[in-house]
Amino acid sequence: MQHELREPIVSIIIPYYNHGEFVDATIESIEKIPDKKRFEVVIVNDGSPDPYTNERLAAIASTGKYKIIEQKNQGVCVARNTAIQNSRGKFILPMDSDNMIRPEYIDEALKVFEEHPETMVVYCDYYLFGAESGVRKAGPFNLQRLMLDNFIDNCSMFRREMFDEIGGYDPFPTIVGVEDWELWMRAAFKGYKFHYIEKPLFDYRVAKNSQIKRLIANKIKGNKNTDYFIKKHDAYFGPQYIDENILNKFRSGFFSYLFKIILKLYFPKKFASMVEQGKLRKYL
Repeated sequence: MQHELREPIVSIIIPYYNHGEFVDATIESIEKIPDKKRFEVVIVNDGSPDPYTNERLAAIASTGKYKIIEQKNQGVCVARNTAIQNSRGKFILPMDSDNMIRPEYIDEALKVFEEHPETMVVYCDYYLFGAESGVRKAGPFNLQRLMLDNFIDNCSMFRREMFDEIGGYDPFPTIVGVEDWELWMRAAFKGYKFHYIEKPLFDYRVAKNSQIKRLIANKIKGNKNTDYFIKKHDAYFGPQYIDENILNKFRSGFFSYLFKIILKLYFPKKFASMVEQGKLRKYL
């Protein structure tokens, strides 16, 4: 994995801000990838104040197998952009600092890119561990679905040319936690193609008080993010129109609309039967 000896195909990029207790598990998962000549690892230490994190990263740097960049704390978006700008692979695979990759991920993703040259982003299912367990199914790509909610994890592989074209992660302060969502939307709005691998290929650590859970709970920050997305992508992104559509349906027939919601939610067979008979529209 000597990054200075060979031009890599894939650059695995990992930002660190503390999380030193998870460094070894993340690195061990990378070490299990069979063909180490195909990839490089670029780690950015984003000004971690934690002594143990700095100690572990220094030990990893001393092996000469990984490229580690030190910078003042500027946030995860800047850290990822720095890592990518200092990487050399044609393909980029971001990893969160506490997650683990499955050995076959790189080969399976590269196979998709080879067989589908129009594809710019490859994403997959993933295993949950920690506070939750099981498999999180991402599902096939749909732009309308993506605009409603992010179902594509940050740990998805994409072509460097896409990153260069759309300008990398947006460092706007409030969107930390959903910066990958904004990146995927920007790529989709440009017309780039996404490919779904229906298989779990990495492990996602679920913390009891994770950043994403805090973000979801923070209504003020969530509203600021939505306003920012609307302003930035005003020709594409418009949740206000969904609200307007729902409110208009309630105004025109409150009880009728409420009845249809209850029927579809709690009595799906009856709802489907009425749709088949032409008594109800299929979608609310």
